[in-house]
Amino acid sequence: MKRLDRRSFLKCAAAAGAGVLGAPCPEAQARTRPAPAPERGGVLVDTTVCIGCRGCEWACKEAHGLPTPPRQAYEDATPFERLRRPDAGALTVVNRTAGAGPGGLPAFVKAQCMHCDHPACVSACIVGALVKQDDGSVVWDTDRCIGCRYCMVACPFQVPAFEWKKALQPRIMKCDFCAPRRAEGKLPACVENCPVEALTYGPREELVRVARSRVKNHPERYAEAVYGEREVGGASWLYLSARDGAGIGLPALGPDPAPGVSESIQHGIFAYFVPPVALYSLLGLLMWDAKRPAGRDGEG
Repeated sequence: MKRLDRRSFLKCAAAAGAGVLGAPCPEAQARTRPAPAPERGGVLVDTTVCIGCRGCEWACKEAHGLPTPPRQAYEDATPFERLRRPDAGALTVVNRTAGAGPGGLPAFVKAQCMHCDHPACVSACIVGALVKQDDGSVVWDTDRCIGCRYCMVACPFQVPAFEWKKALQPRIMKCDFCAPRRAEGKLPACVENCPVEALTYGPREELVRVARSRVKNHPERYAEAVYGEREVGGASWLYLSARDGAGIGLPALGPDPAPGVSESIQHGIFAYFVPPVALYSLLGLLMWDAKRPAGRDGEG
């Protein structure tokens, strides 16, 4: 899949601005939806095992160089009093749902980027700054991003976050599935630091088989569906729980990939750069006309 960097983006815009509106920028064509790599990795989250220690939150911040208090500070249960979402300062968070665990116990549910098999954020990005890699991770490239933040709107899990407080070079922040660590043969930081093995890392297809086996062998403990196996076309992160996904606070989503009609419309528009060029040309003309000295109409 071709990606559109800033230089190519400007070339396409310049070509369109010069009047070549009839020929699409080849690098911004509507994209095909490739099949996910069969060897991609995944993580199985067993919410019936998680004890809510939030060690994964601490490990994630440590691995990504984000500010964090000492590990002992995560023993504070105050954050469980409200529903949290990942943000620019926390790429993963753990929430608690009362009575949603086995036997009516609380369920603790880790939230992060799901690394979808057919990511809506990747589809929505008009310059290819977000990429689904063969290892299963969805990663962001700062050198390509133009700051449109379409990915934030497109994500059905509301994960990508913008560094609003940074005036210079703000980033789109999201879990990167510890892609650099995994490239070195290491486990994702959250998996490595889970003290109760609520997180299992491995080939995604193997994790699906493990999850189904647990459901079959312990129907009294688990809901039948494995969340993430089919939602929005499947994801690299899978969840086992005593209730269904909605019962533990995960969004109720269908099996169809999130990129749909809007993808073909959006990429059809931006392939030609017609609306942006037309708008900016009109604004430029109005600004130029407003700045001309009075009484010079008709001068060459």
